[in-house]
Amino acid sequence: MLPRLSHQQTIEPIYLNYLTCLEASNFSGDVDKRYNARVVQSTDNSVYQFLPQAVIYPKTQNDVQLAIQIANKNEFKEIVFSPRGGGTGTNGQSLSHGIIIDLSRYMTKVIEVNPEEGWVKVETGIVKDALNDVLRPHGYFFSPDLSTSNRATVGGMINTDASGAGSLVYGKTSDHVLGLSSVLMNGELLDSAPLAADKILSNHSADLLSKIAEQSRLKRDLILEKFPDLNRFLTGYDLKHVWNDALDVFDISRILTGSEGTLAVITEAKLNITPIPKKRVMVNIKYDSFESALRHAPDLVKANATVVETIDSKVLNLAKNDIIWHSVKSLISDVQGQVIEGLNMVEFAGEPSEVSSKLHMLISSLELKIDNKMSGLIGFQFTEDLASINTIYAMRKKAVGLLGATKGQRKPLAFAEDTAVPPEKLADFIMEFRALLDGHQLDYGMFGHVDAGVLHVRPALNMCDPNDEKLLRVISDEVANLTMKYGGLMWGEHGKGVRGQYAPAIFGDELYKLQCQIKTWFDPHNRLNPGKLFAPDQAALIYNVDSKKRGSFDREIAITVRNEFPDIMNCNGNGLCFNYSPNTPMCPSYKVTGDRVQSPKGRTSVMREWLRLLSNQGVDIEALAKSKPDNLLKRFTHSFQLKKEYDFSHEVMESMQGCLACKSCSSQCPVKVDVPKFRSQFLDIYYKKYMRPITDHLVAGIEQGLPLLASAPRLINHLSHNELSKWLIKETLGYVDSPKLSFPTLNQRLSGHNCLNYDLAKLTKIPNEQRQNHVLIVQDPFNSYYDAQLVFKLVKLIEHLDLIPVLLPYKPNGKPAHVKGFLNRFAKTAKSSADFLSSVSRLGMPLMGIDPALVLCYRDEYKEVLGEKRGQFEVLLFNEWLAKRLNSELNVSQSNEKYTLFNHCTEATTRPNSTKEWIHIFEMFKLKLDVVNLGCCGMAGTYGHELKNLSNSENLFDMSWRPHIENKDQNQVLVTGFSCRSQVKRFAGFRSQHPIEILLEQISN
Repeated sequence: MLPRLSHQQTIEPIYLNYLTCLEASNFSGDVDKRYNARVVQSTDNSVYQFLPQAVIYPKTQNDVQLAIQIANKNEFKEIVFSPRGGGTGTNGQSLSHGIIIDLSRYMTKVIEVNPEEGWVKVETGIVKDALNDVLRPHGYFFSPDLSTSNRATVGGMINTDASGAGSLVYGKTSDHVLGLSSVLMNGELLDSAPLAADKILSNHSADLLSKIAEQSRLKRDLILEKFPDLNRFLTGYDLKHVWNDALDVFDISRILTGSEGTLAVITEAKLNITPIPKKRVMVNIKYDSFESALRHAPDLVKANATVVETIDSKVLNLAKNDIIWHSVKSLISDVQGQVIEGLNMVEFAGEPSEVSSKLHMLISSLELKIDNKMSGLIGFQFTEDLASINTIYAMRKKAVGLLGATKGQRKPLAFAEDTAVPPEKLADFIMEFRALLDGHQLDYGMFGHVDAGVLHVRPALNMCDPNDEKLLRVISDEVANLTMKYGGLMWGEHGKGVRGQYAPAIFGDELYKLQCQIKTWFDPHNRLNPGKLFAPDQAALIYNVDSKKRGSFDREIAITVRNEFPDIMNCNGNGLCFNYSPNTPMCPSYKVTGDRVQSPKGRTSVMREWLRLLSNQGVDIEALAKSKPDNLLKRFTHSFQLKKEYDFSHEVMESMQGCLACKSCSSQCPVKVDVPKFRSQFLDIYYKKYMRPITDHLVAGIEQGLPLLASAPRLINHLSHNELSKWLIKETLGYVDSPKLSFPTLNQRLSGHNCLNYDLAKLTKIPNEQRQNHVLIVQDPFNSYYDAQLVFKLVKLIEHLDLIPVLLPYKPNGKPAHVKGFLNRFAKTAKSSADFLSSVSRLGMPLMGIDPALVLCYRDEYKEVLGEKRGQFEVLLFNEWLAKRLNSELNVSQSNEKYTLFNHCTEATTRPNSTKEWIHIFEMFKLKLDVVNLGCCGMAGTYGHELKNLSNSENLFDMSWRPHIENKDQNQVLVTGFSCRSQVKRFAGFRSQHPIEILLEQISN
């Protein structure tokens, strides 16, 4: 039986008292004490795991000040804080055992844009790409370009002094900071900007500023000697640049930028912005080895390139197995007879004439080298198409996550991955780095910014293996020494975090002590992100490379259980599911709630903790999954006590219930985390102990009940859709806006029609050469019983194509049961349907269905549950089937109508070529079709019909679909998914058409 799980890490009394005091104050933000929220915020994109006491989400700068001021009361002096943005750090920068101050939920405003003077002022919780969306109409962008730009916040960029592609031209974040507004640990506000030397003493923070100004000036020669002369010399506490070269301008923002939340909570920033280049061109250069790519890079830098990026064959091959590859493969095509072992991506950006000249010179050089078999070059391609350039960068940016998809227990990890050395020494450095890793017999992937001498190297280790955990320290030390040997350092881009332990060796004793003194002046009691970088007392630096890692928690889970739940264990925290854009499909529940618990990363985090707690109680999880539910009385009793007794299983359920089961994560996530899969596993186990809502039973049984209901559609519609019935259903079942059954029914529409005459024996007698002229239509419950006119039109369309449609007998698919976690019921339904479809497939006639969610279920969930018992059959989507079938334009008249396709999110993410298929089909029918990039419509099967989800469902529709629909003619809006069409009808007020209907109209005219 599933035991009651009381988590082992309760909030300390002093923190509880503080949070109670904060909630009773004028604090307008959110205070989150839930254990599941604390667990989610205990990790970032690193190997470390520190459980915070709570998470607070301020809405304003005043909220941050208030939180700090209350913490300065005598009774709360032991409380510590850590600011957090996107949580994309790779070295535990924002992790804390205290209180997380998360600015990413509310403090996301663009305060002012001044294009005339070239600056913008923002709250620091705004995501970098979201800021660029605001700047783009003004012709500007915020130029530091990091790989996590669609979820990393400006505050996080400032705190780590982030940079990325093109830093030789665009610089680091610190090069663009014009001023900061920060809350100090004493509760005061510090507004920082460059100051003339004689103005320092008149500043309201004069004592703090004058001390730092004086000491950094006195030690100027030592600073210039010790600080490596590197483009990516990332330090924080940047003593080198706090004074300008003439020593007449002092900027304390240079100390704050890169300080990783150890000095202040940075709440607002005034930033320099960069004009968008008028012309861009990308050249992809292919090599016979990664070393060749590295050694050729200096020549590319000399060609005055804006960007020179590189990836090795491991990253390239992982990309080829990801959904991203379909969009870039034509831009990085194979070289006949050669294997691409390295790739340099070179971008020129600027004035058109200048870019064209540079491109011409580079191409001439490349052609010469290829002709003479020099530098290991085997080929190149270039593109001037902006969309293509962006897709190449998207592939490169996904490299971080893609490495996590490596097969096996050992995964490439971030811990020594942003080394920086002088660019001219990079190739030799990397060769020695590779020899170091080869000596430990480790696999690894490499990619990075060769123009700046920064390369991301991720050795593959298994943090559940204590020996590999020890090896991480050994390699870390060796890499630190190696970078120093080449005049560099091991933190060139991603911040120090726990790696601050190497700072004394880099800075030397005197400067290190000065940096510790700066920490003391800002934060004398060591309460802001304590234990990292620098401290008033060096003994207080409690975090280092050996700090508590996620793997030490994960290894408490039995290896057999880890293997049973691979999606949960494989999440590496890269956070792509936190993508800010409403027009990206992953993850709708996070987008609409802003709650990280309601995200794929959040759900894997709480599930890992759930499995760990069960393991610690000695529960055989595999046996539990196979066990029978408790008897009805026990489940009723447990459910009655549910609100009286704490059980972490309820917090896991809270996370799982918010999932729309859209499956976007299963393809969009770089490591292919499939939340609906393990969500169903959890629901199945949870409801062995607790009572299921009655609506779950109704949803799971809807497929089996529809044929009976459809026998009297008008009566059923009258009984279920009168005002009293709708009120009762809403109040008792929590179910709203259910669709009406079709009338006339599908059978009535097709009465006397040959397509209903399914007879296996007769079909078997059809000659083989004639069988491809038949199409077997696999029914789904929603279109056949709620939108029968569409299936009828499909039949007519097939006939107009001079083919023979055959409507197969209706067989339940099982998808609704799977979504609700009825795994045994789903397995039985799937086996029955699979057996039938396998037998039919032997006819050699194509099988085709309409609804994407159910058709794709045959490929995914059926394989997962049935394995080899699934049999051999393939059900194609209509567009898959027809795109393969059409090989020439049809005899139809050219239409001037222009339609817009709103694709089902599950299909759009799992089958990225589907939109190309629709475009091809419409071209063959001489029709024009546009495709819009969308997030989830918010319906997702029955999710949007549940009253508890109604607000989120409508908000999701408003976020992504409504803006695209409002400016369209209703007759031109085409929607592929049944649930999506239901949502459009509900919130846009009209019945949207399926593309099939337009094709029929075109061919029948």
